[in-house]
Amino acid sequence: MKLQTTPALKPSYWRESIDTITPRPALQGTEHADITIIGGGYVGLWTALTIKQHEPDCNVALLEQHLCGDGASGRNGGFVMSWWPKIGTLRSFCSDEQALFLANSAEQAISELGEFCQEHDIDAHFLQKGWLWTATTPAHIDSWRGTLKVCERLGVRPFELVKAEDLKRRTGSDKHLAGVFEASNATVQPAALVQGMRRVALEAGVRIFERSGVTDIEPGAPVLVSTAGGKISTNKVILCNNAWAASIPQLSRLITPVNSSIVTSQPLGQRLDQIGWIDGESITDSQLMVNYYRTTRDGRIAFGKGTGALSYNGKINEVFSEHPQSIEMTRHDFLGTYTSLSEADISHSWSGPVDRTYDSLPAFGHLSGNPDIVYGIGWSGNGVGPGRIGGRILASLALERRDEWSQCALVGRHNRTFPPEPFRYLGGTLVRNAVIRKERAEMQGAAPSKIDLLLASLAPAGLEDKS
Repeated sequence: MKLQTTPALKPSYWRESIDTITPRPALQGTEHADITIIGGGYVGLWTALTIKQHEPDCNVALLEQHLCGDGASGRNGGFVMSWWPKIGTLRSFCSDEQALFLANSAEQAISELGEFCQEHDIDAHFLQKGWLWTATTPAHIDSWRGTLKVCERLGVRPFELVKAEDLKRRTGSDKHLAGVFEASNATVQPAALVQGMRRVALEAGVRIFERSGVTDIEPGAPVLVSTAGGKISTNKVILCNNAWAASIPQLSRLITPVNSSIVTSQPLGQRLDQIGWIDGESITDSQLMVNYYRTTRDGRIAFGKGTGALSYNGKINEVFSEHPQSIEMTRHDFLGTYTSLSEADISHSWSGPVDRTYDSLPAFGHLSGNPDIVYGIGWSGNGVGPGRIGGRILASLALERRDEWSQCALVGRHNRTFPPEPFRYLGGTLVRNAVIRKERAEMQGAAPSKIDLLLASLAPAGLEDKS
């Protein structure tokens, strides 16, 4: 089973703004491990830590092709979100009881992350000030209606409506017309969080090999995992390699890698106070190609957009590092939202990969015919908080524990698949362009064309449920 390795992506502002870590040694020669984890992001590190909690003497090796967090985990917007916006999708494939279990667990994981950082002295800038889900055009007002109705039927109230005048004050922009607030959500400095988790994993005895991209996995007893410099014979393999999992034939149609792009402002100082966005809430709008934005400890605005560009065959290339068209779209929306700022106020820009499933929820299971190879993929841009749940699920699957995690509804569920190439790339690009045109029209107060509406309806679900 051949895996894709790629050159390092352009560093994000998050990585540049913290101390450079000393790389762990690359894998050399032949090693043995009870469990080998592929991927050094949030999910891989949470899985390693959870295994060590259950079985401290377990020999756990983690292989990362660059440095831990150099993929999506160190270059995202740092939103620590729940699954309440996806409660309708959860109910579409599991019982009300399971939907509530998973949604409540995802909410609890947010405060647990803050407690983890405090316990282990990780300065990840954890700030739990909540999240505003907004409409920035009349066409998107009440996009959350269906989600709130499902919550009401289940007897929960994670959201509260926000008055228009309060929303404009709390966001610092009169572009926000309506919205709801979820108090549980938080923000972090994503690369600092990965560094802290990496340190804790090393202290727990996890053997981390960096600059050790996996080139081949040979199923058997034991499984043989190869890198350019060595091999590991291992009893279990856990795949936590995010968008790079698209290179694995059995997983390639469960996800499609798409890009997301971020720009950050210069430190704004008193101008941020003048804008009025001072309480620290994170914000997203209701576009399918969602805008998401938050402030930082040093007074910047980090503004991202799910720009959705694809590559042929899911290859992780420059589209997922620094994509000019996507960054320009992000700049445009940033300056259109905060009109007192200009191009001169933008300091950094980058792109990153998102492993999208059709319903934007992750999938877990064993590779067909290979019970010793476990996977957890499809975080769809929302892995910072739920990655903790992923670590619990994958640890239980690898350790063969029969518990609430290995038996939950996300394991072995039926996932809608993406078409094979070339239809995935050609069709996905056609749909993406239609979404761009549709949402440009809506943002300008115009009616999208019928063909764009039709094509856009074929797009995978976004962060929130489709209403």
